[in-house]
Amino acid sequence: MAHAYTPGLKVTKGTTIQKERRLPLEGEVLVEAGATVKAEDIVAKADLPGNVQLLNVANLLSVPPDEVTEHMLKPVGEAVSKDEIIATTKGLFGLFKSQALSPIDGTIEAVSDVTGQVILREPPIPVEVKAYTDGTVTETLPTEGVTVETYGTYIQGIFGIGGETIGNLAVVAKSSSDELTTEQILPEHRDNILVGGSLVRTDAIQKAVQHGVRGIIAGGIDDADLRELLGYELGVAITGSEEIGITLVITEGFGRIAMAEQTFTLLKAREGMKTSINGATQIRAGVVRPEILIPLASEATGSGSDATDDTADGILEVGSSVRIIREPYFGQLGRVIELPVELQNLETEAQVRVLRVELADGEQTILPRANVEAIEE
Repeated sequence: MAHAYTPGLKVTKGTTIQKERRLPLEGEVLVEAGATVKAEDIVAKADLPGNVQLLNVANLLSVPPDEVTEHMLKPVGEAVSKDEIIATTKGLFGLFKSQALSPIDGTIEAVSDVTGQVILREPPIPVEVKAYTDGTVTETLPTEGVTVETYGTYIQGIFGIGGETIGNLAVVAKSSSDELTTEQILPEHRDNILVGGSLVRTDAIQKAVQHGVRGIIAGGIDDADLRELLGYELGVAITGSEEIGITLVITEGFGRIAMAEQTFTLLKAREGMKTSINGATQIRAGVVRPEILIPLASEATGSGSDATDDTADGILEVGSSVRIIREPYFGQLGRVIELPVELQNLETEAQVRVLRVELADGEQTILPRANVEAIEE
């Protein structure tokens, strides 16, 4: 059977998922292989070195740099408190002393007899890595992290902002084409992840933040709303580190685009369940997609008939579901009905491989294969 390879977008009802949870530097792994963990459990931790501050003690005491050490009241490595006297002169008959006070809580890291400066380091910054999803630890990497495996629903989006968050899923839109409005966001949605339909605007996002909503999943967002929300034009770098008080996962693209019916129906079926989402997105080399992960613990030992791990990612064949990612059919879904082997000429006179797609309304069209992405059902 003819087939081709194209970028894939996963929308899977049930599959085995492995998430690698790593520390940014060496630390301590808190769980063992085989352990059952909850999404909120801390599986590894480390301490990032605190920030460094310089204190020009030579100037404060009005002494030569090579004499600073003899005026220090505490040795290198000693802990100090903010506003504590760390160096002083003897003064005249015990009077008219000059003093140097620590500007921070921290430790004395070094004293320079060349510059006369004392290097102070702030307390370490704790870094904790959570399991992110309910599951089982299948592998541990000493001092680095773990791999957590779970069985569940897995959906990839087109674009997102904000980092990892966890909450119960609440579907507030009545249909996949409905806009998520401020009126639909209620105080009882605190700590939930809301599912909208075709569009989410800045005012709705801001109200969700006020009510303590942890995340929003919607079909589309306007680039103007995105600029207003962030306060700057988003570049091509990876997203996910934005601190806006909420995580967004956009499943279709920019503008008013109805959420794919398959995706909306699947989320509707999972309403009320614990859900993990991550808005991190990278569209350049090393593609990173925003994701929605819903563990199905009760089905983990089932037949797994809905899993898609036995199908290679990105394979197109007759019958495959695809999403069109170029105009004039941008955002529409369809199924591949033919994969011609021969190259065909475009209006630009370029020769490319194409496919024939049947759209949801029954219309058929021929498109370059680069204009679609596979939906791995």
